[in-house]
Amino acid sequence: MAGIVQNWIIPIATGIVLLLFYMIAGVYVMVYAERKVLADMQNRVGPSRVGPFGLLQPFADFIKLIMKEDIMPKSADKLLFMIAPALAFVPPLLSAAIIPFSTDIHVGRYVIHCQLTDPNLGILMALAFSSLAVYGIVIAGWSSSNKYSLLGAVRSTAQMISYEIAMGLSLVSIFLVVGSLRPSDIVAAQGPLPFAIRIWHAGKWVWPQTISFVIFVIAMFAETNRAPFDLPEAESELVAGYHTEYSSFKFAMFFMAEYMGMLTMGALLVTIFLGGWHGPIPGFIDHIGSLSLTNVWGFDTHWAWGMIWFLGKLALVMLGFIWVRATFPRLRYDQLMRLGWKLLLPVALLNMFITAVFLAIGR
Repeated sequence: MAGIVQNWIIPIATGIVLLLFYMIAGVYVMVYAERKVLADMQNRVGPSRVGPFGLLQPFADFIKLIMKEDIMPKSADKLLFMIAPALAFVPPLLSAAIIPFSTDIHVGRYVIHCQLTDPNLGILMALAFSSLAVYGIVIAGWSSSNKYSLLGAVRSTAQMISYEIAMGLSLVSIFLVVGSLRPSDIVAAQGPLPFAIRIWHAGKWVWPQTISFVIFVIAMFAETNRAPFDLPEAESELVAGYHTEYSSFKFAMFFMAEYMGMLTMGALLVTIFLGGWHGPIPGFIDHIGSLSLTNVWGFDTHWAWGMIWFLGKLALVMLGFIWVRATFPRLRYDQLMRLGWKLLLPVALLNMFITAVFLAIGR
């Protein structure tokens, strides 16, 4: 019975909790936070009518969406039109499975891992899953039988290819330094500074990978189709892009998929560059844990502090998504392509080469 609980029940329960977190944080909290923060930045009131401080506004929006008529164009490919939202919705959840949110939770003889799986190629798997979301966008644009939807889908494909390469190459430098693609190894190898990678390699410290961080952040905005890279759904040019013909719950799934993609990319950024669940001070979690409820109730709270640090960093990254949207105008498409191919890609290759040279010299 103990083996069944440890090997089956606990992982399934952890997956359900992770799904609920994404649904609540990715949809409810982020929708409310984005509308409220944008309103503050633009000197507006924002949601204030539905519930106290407008807290029930996301719930009201969801009810409004599912109550709308579900319309499908006559000339649309009905099967592909229906499955496209699911293809965009599922990949961010698959990528989230490899993210370590905190240390293990010990409850009696059972161990709850705050990470569904920790494969050797974990980061590579997360990038592969996140890139699958573009298939939902492409199929949605093609199956809609609408020229604006098709243009949005084609734009998304070119944008994903352009920035996926730069993003992957920016992480190669990290993999070279750490010597592993396992998420837990990358988190364990990081030091106390939020933006620095601290590795013990042949008796020397390796410089922080700041260039990789900047490239990853820029590519992260492009991968999630967020401003100023929201060209696949540019309302001033393409009506609404790839989801122009979608309504009701199918449109809501695209809406939720965008925020889930933001959460997944933000979690990857925290895991790879910002120390994961580690605090900013070495040994801080252990020190706080010794002063916490561990000695009073006999309950291990180290995992809780790790979760607090992780969620705090993730919240700051999500704030960055909103801040950038309120600050920068949308790029032209030629500017988008020029930035990806003529700047980010060469710089990522150069940074990878310099990192490899320093590692070779240090051996």
